[in-house]
Amino acid sequence: MDLPAATMKRIMRELAELSTSPPEGIRVFMNEQNLLDIQAEIEGPQGTPFENAGMFRMRLTLPTDFPASPPKGFFITKVFHPNVSTSGDICVNVLKRDWTSETTLRHVFMVIRCLLIQPFPDSALNEEAGKLLLEDYEEYDKRARLMTSIHG
Repeated sequence: MDLPAATMKRIMRELAELSTSPPEGIRVFMNEQNLLDIQAEIEGPQGTPFENAGMFRMRLTLPTDFPASPPKGFFITKVFHPNVSTSGDICVNVLKRDWTSETTLRHVFMVIRCLLIQPFPDSALNEEAGKLLLEDYEEYDKRARLMTSIHG
């Protein structure tokens, strides 16, 4: 892993800040073997189908040209959600068009947790979840809670 010193320093600083002062409902784990692989556990937010289920595991993989390019986000825990594909890929603007080199990892994790509170069905990776969310919220809620009780 050949990263510029400034990039390594930034990643280490951000991970240290996330460790000493974690955002609400988020616990981040550093992979000392590979700083570009960052894993986290996100607590299911209250008042959502994901509440009371423990933690959802996810990972960010940073590209070698970080922070010029955004990380890729994946849920390791299976989640029934419009913006999470069945393979775990996360679709959120902060990891795509809204990314800037000043965007912090803290911000990315907080946006992903907020996505559990407020899905965006218009940019659905899981079309079935997106369609249910728009057309039959009770059924969406039921399916999301079921998946959460099994996998969360």
